[in-house]
Amino acid sequence: MWKSFRIGSLFGIPLKLDVTFLLILPVFAFLIGRQIEAAAGVFNEALGAGIEVAALTGGLTPYFWGLVAAIGLFVGVVLHELGHSLTAQRFGYPIDSITLWLLGGIASLTDMPEDWRQEFAIAIAGPIVSVLLGVGSFALFRLAPVDQAGIRFTFAYLAILNVVLAIFNLLPAFPMDGGRVLRALLARSRPYATATQQAATVGKLFAVLMGLVGLFAWSPVLIAVALFVYIAASGESQQVTMKAAFQDVTVADIMTPADRLQTVETETTVEELVQRMFQERHTAYPVLEDGLLVGIVTLTDARNVKPVERDAYTVEEILTTDLETIDPAADVMTAIERMREEGIDRLLVIEQAGGWGDDNGDLVGIISRSDVMTALDVVQQSGSVTPGGGRAAD
Repeated sequence: MWKSFRIGSLFGIPLKLDVTFLLILPVFAFLIGRQIEAAAGVFNEALGAGIEVAALTGGLTPYFWGLVAAIGLFVGVVLHELGHSLTAQRFGYPIDSITLWLLGGIASLTDMPEDWRQEFAIAIAGPIVSVLLGVGSFALFRLAPVDQAGIRFTFAYLAILNVVLAIFNLLPAFPMDGGRVLRALLARSRPYATATQQAATVGKLFAVLMGLVGLFAWSPVLIAVALFVYIAASGESQQVTMKAAFQDVTVADIMTPADRLQTVETETTVEELVQRMFQERHTAYPVLEDGLLVGIVTLTDARNVKPVERDAYTVEEILTTDLETIDPAADVMTAIERMREEGIDRLLVIEQAGGWGDDNGDLVGIISRSDVMTALDVVQQSGSVTPGGGRAAD
């Protein structure tokens, strides 16, 4: 998703709009408006709607009712996600937000339940809400006056679309609702990580099928959904695999310890630093002064100095003192999440981390993304991580 902004809250849950939603809403309004005559004809024939088609087709009228229907559809999406969210809250899982974006809505849970019953209930709650909205919309369609063509069309449209939304979401295309239902059922008889991998495999197969259908039918929305499902299934599968692999593994177990770190002194010239980076194939070094950590210097910092001036500048003049640190006793998943949130490749491991000063403690190592991936490979191949074993940071 792109940039999002908060527009309010529902039951204490922040409601956000992603910029992509503002782009897709008029597209939906236009597409519904273009099809309004054909759709109204289908409703008249299949539902006996009695919609006066001529009242919907003059000037900008079809696009107005297209916009009304599109807004109604996205309101249904919010309520669908609210169904997930309120059920999750009932089980004690806080909700970060509900966000409307290009492909609908996302309820962001702080953590996913590993109890299959809880996941099943949370996953099925959204489609149930959509079905109820469809039934409610159909009832309002029946109650709407015959001479109100736009209102009758809108409620008929929402009745059908909400039910279609529920059915589509129940496809076993993990991480869609149906895929989460599938994982919950698989997790009844096998480890959670294994159930996730199997559900993700099924999800990716469905994503490929949706992508092919989208290509042959030339449906950009379906193609986008397929890409999202494939990427999201791969990402969540990897996340759950890592969480299972690193259970009870701490940062200290896989970090590169201090006695194996390559460091530089503050008086080192930038030219010497660049040469060391080239020879040792490192892109970041902790910076020491009289044996104490004072910062970190990266290849990006060095590149900001013109080549002809690198002999005149020292590391002290370009180092970064605003550092991201972590305690060696923290679990590895916390480190991974920190690196992801901050968009960085490594964390300095500091005993009693929490600010810079004499009471901050000592540098005891570095944990990098490459340390994590190497440790993950070791765990998957051997089933364990040897405490204290690290590897050289990249």
